[in-house]
Amino acid sequence: MRWLVVGGGAREHAIAATLARAGARVAVASANANPGLDRLAETTARVDPNDPERVVAFAKKARAEAAVIGPEAPLAAGVADALRAAEVPTVGPDRAAARIESSKGFCRELLARRGVPGQPRFSAPSRVEEVDAAIAGFDGPFVVKPDALTAGKGVWVQGSDFTQPNEAAVYAKSILLQGGRVVLEEKVVGEEFSLMAFVTDSGVHPMPLAQDFKRALEGDQGGNTGGMGSYSQRDHLLPFVAAADRDRALEVVVRSVEALRAEGLSYRGVLYGGFMLTAAGPRLLEFNARFGDPEAMNVLTLYEEGNFDGLLYGIATGRVDPNLLQFRRRATVVKYLVPPGYGSRAQPGGLLSLDEEAIRAEGVQVYFGGVEAAGPGTVRLGSSRGVALVGEASAIFEAGVRVEAALRHVRGEFYVRHDIGTKEDLARRTEHMRQLLVPGAKASPLPLSVAAPDAPPSSSAPAWQRVG
Repeated sequence: MRWLVVGGGAREHAIAATLARAGARVAVASANANPGLDRLAETTARVDPNDPERVVAFAKKARAEAAVIGPEAPLAAGVADALRAAEVPTVGPDRAAARIESSKGFCRELLARRGVPGQPRFSAPSRVEEVDAAIAGFDGPFVVKPDALTAGKGVWVQGSDFTQPNEAAVYAKSILLQGGRVVLEEKVVGEEFSLMAFVTDSGVHPMPLAQDFKRALEGDQGGNTGGMGSYSQRDHLLPFVAAADRDRALEVVVRSVEALRAEGLSYRGVLYGGFMLTAAGPRLLEFNARFGDPEAMNVLTLYEEGNFDGLLYGIATGRVDPNLLQFRRRATVVKYLVPPGYGSRAQPGGLLSLDEEAIRAEGVQVYFGGVEAAGPGTVRLGSSRGVALVGEASAIFEAGVRVEAALRHVRGEFYVRHDIGTKEDLARRTEHMRQLLVPGAKASPLPLSVAAPDAPPSSSAPAWQRVG
């Protein structure tokens, strides 16, 4: 089958590579030349992925039989609508349903209207004059979110991005004065996790959980980014997320899909819930209408060799064979190599030399993002995330060790978060969650599923059947 992949980042490289392993042929429509995608694709086109007409024209020229859209902006621009109108089955929601990501106000108001659980308190002032009163309505820390797409970098959180409410008021008012919309939400405290699910007419099909690292610097310091890395656990849960918590988050996803359908909006694609596990259970931070980046690389690395194109075609056409939802019981760690200063003032243009064969020998996959080819084994970094290294092992920290070993085969000036997936970071997050659940609790050793690489999978591991 011929697939059109829309987008040119590491997430799209991972999608295309997984399709290629299944024997599919791939064409790529992207604004940039991605060295990894260029190697995989039968044909590529340098087109604006947010231009429906040009994407459809290329799909016809490439004789694409189906399409998968990677980034969020093409979904908001109606590219999925245009492809379906041209009779190209597509993985990705129509523009109306994609508002669950592209408009935070739409998302919160929809879920509140339909009584979907797991929502923080929120306010959506529409005029500058309403901002101060809306902020005064919060009796604790809060968050300011632009309503529109911001590539994961526009959210201001009290305590890290601002201290005093008046700072947030200035930011919120500036958004409104520029013609935008803004949403204020209570700040929820806990540990974040990502639950992605395939959604189509036949139901909601969850993937393994992952945790994303948004902050640029180690110890979760520095500016917000698109994601510096992520990890997933062998039993498809997380060190601090039990099966019951995962199931409560999944209920939120299922109920949200039902809410969309109740208002006449169908959904065929990936729905990604960003959750905060709190002392009161999972709370929804946001929805994304596509695979996460970097989390896509965690779950796609674990996808069993086989019929990935059949799985995606089922999503695109409305019915999935549950037997195609197979993920290995292994742990993964993703670490992004980025230009120095990324997260504040990136310094692009640096050269990276990679020995990909040696990296793969360490048990690590390479996916290319915002880079351009600069000669054999060499790429030039842009201003965004450059190269993703994905380690796989029987425990999270082992997968992280593999990525660290692979870094010996990379030369050049770059930055990477070394703390992602370490025993110390896992212990810190697990203890943080324990303290929230039982204030003053004495620290205890890491759970077996984290500390022992050869431990059997948890008996509470999920069964990946259809839900809904």
